[in-house]
Amino acid sequence: MTGARRAAAIAAVLLATAGAVGCTVSEDQEAQMGAEDAAQINEQLPLVRDPAINDYLTALGDSIARKTSRADLDWHFYMVDSPEVNAFALPGGFIYVNRGLVERADRVDELAGVLGHEIGHVVRRHSIKAMQQAQKANVGIALACTLTKVCQSNAAQVAINVGGTALFARHSRLDESQADSEAVGNVVRAGYDPEGIPALFQILIAERRRSPTIVDAFFASHPLEEKRVADAERIIGGLDPASLHGLVQDTPAYHAFRRRLESLPPSPVPQGAQEQIVP
Repeated sequence: MTGARRAAAIAAVLLATAGAVGCTVSEDQEAQMGAEDAAQINEQLPLVRDPAINDYLTALGDSIARKTSRADLDWHFYMVDSPEVNAFALPGGFIYVNRGLVERADRVDELAGVLGHEIGHVVRRHSIKAMQQAQKANVGIALACTLTKVCQSNAAQVAINVGGTALFARHSRLDESQADSEAVGNVVRAGYDPEGIPALFQILIAERRRSPTIVDAFFASHPLEEKRVADAERIIGGLDPASLHGLVQDTPAYHAFRRRLESLPPSPVPQGAQEQIVP
């Protein structure tokens, strides 16, 4: 499939979603919407198919999601086989994390923080609210654009109005703050140290200084400044110290998971990136 056709296919799926949310969306409709979109998006995105890796990610994600107010959702967790640093949530409990982000999480509490954050977006129904506010704007397309470079090639930009990405990011600053707060509570209830949240933020900020292109997608969809790190630390500092006693920072099982991930072939070069370098 060419880059333009691939982009158009994703656009068709997500435009249908964006156009369908001009009215109130029930929780059942939200779950159905997420399931339908995930089924089609999963045909387009390169996913890690290793059973052991997927089982670990699902077990970790479930251990967090089942402690939230939306434990009744049919949660799903996927790893996108992309070197780019990013993570995203579809409505209804479908969580995606890029391999490039997992490879930068040195400890299990850091990855738990990422999952807790994305789970927080679902708990707060942020995607649904953003789509309702934008109605038929191409906000839904940001879900694909921020996970891969599919929107960056010239051919893909003809098929997709990438302004939706900027619109989504513009509405997401308050949502990101709320999701950070949710993440702290989510991981603590699941038994993980919330210090993994600001710790990973610091890793990504440092990487942005060294090689900004690899983390561009993350910062486009997850506005992140030093103040956000301080805010996360403030939230953690406001917790009862007794609630932080004995929480997990790292485990041997996590490092076995990371070693297995590192043993896989390198992530494929995104189609859009290939098109950009062809004369």
